[in-house]
Order: sequence, then structure tokens, then C-alpha cells
Amino acid sequence: MVNERATTEKRRTASVTPSRELAASIVQAMQEKKGDQIVVMDMRQVSGLADYFVLCSAESDLQAKALIEHIRKTVKERFRELPWNVEGEDYLQWVLMDYVDVVAHILTPEKRSFYELERLWGDAPMERVAEDQERVELLTAMESSDETPH
Repeated sequence: MVNERATTEKRRTASVTPSRELAASIVQAMQEKKGDQIVVMDMRQVSGLADYFVLCSAESDLQAKALIEHIRKTVKERFRELPWNVEGEDYLQWVLMDYVDVVAHILTPEKRSFYELERLWGDAPMERVAEDQERVELLTAMESSDETPH
């Protein structure tokens, strides 16, 4: 039991995958399942919660489930990482997939409008991602340099 707890705590504080690569993969997975209004927010300078938030809207429970499973599968296949925690999967109104350095948010349009995360974290640099956009400038701007620490 002690070893299991130590492994869980270590996993919560460190990810072997660079956060910008993880965020880019989550964006791509959202695009592949037609997530609506995808936004990437760079949280490094405004919050210690994560490096990036990646948000999208899901028009139905079926689409939300497809997004959750596709993100989980994509990240696991590419990086051998699972979310540290997933919240909201029972009701599918606002699902939060916590990958430690990157948090994916899948919201219904109503919840997204009500909580207005983009406005709430308005100081964070953000980029809206077009449906067919292949490259997120916010995630590639620092490609040649190291990740900025919290």
C-alpha cells in the first residue's frame, strides 16, 4: 500500500511528456471527434494549476463520451499516460480530464456559457483553434526552448 501511494503522489507531480506536446495531442483528438469551439489557454503565468487548459464544447452526451474516450486513447497510445483524475463523467455537463500539466475541459454549450472559463481566466494567453487548423501557434511558439516552470 505504501508503494502504491508513493507512485500515485509521484505521478501527480510529474509528467514525462512535455506539456505543449500533450496539449497539442488533446487538441488533435478533440478535432478528430468534432469538438466545437476549441480553445487553448496558456496558464503558466496566471495559475499554478496546470500549464495549459484545452477546452471544447460537446453538443450531445454521445459526442462528450466520444471525446473523452478518444482523448484518453490518443494520449495513452502516444505518451503512455492516463489522466490523473477525471471529473464529471457521470453527468457529461462539464468533464475535466486532469493530465497534471494539461487539463482538458469538455463542456455542454450551456455550461460553457454559464461558467465562461475564457473570461474567468482572461489574463491567460489563449488561442481559438479552427476545425481544420493543424498547428496551434500558442503551443509551437516555445518549441525551440525549454518549458517554462510554474
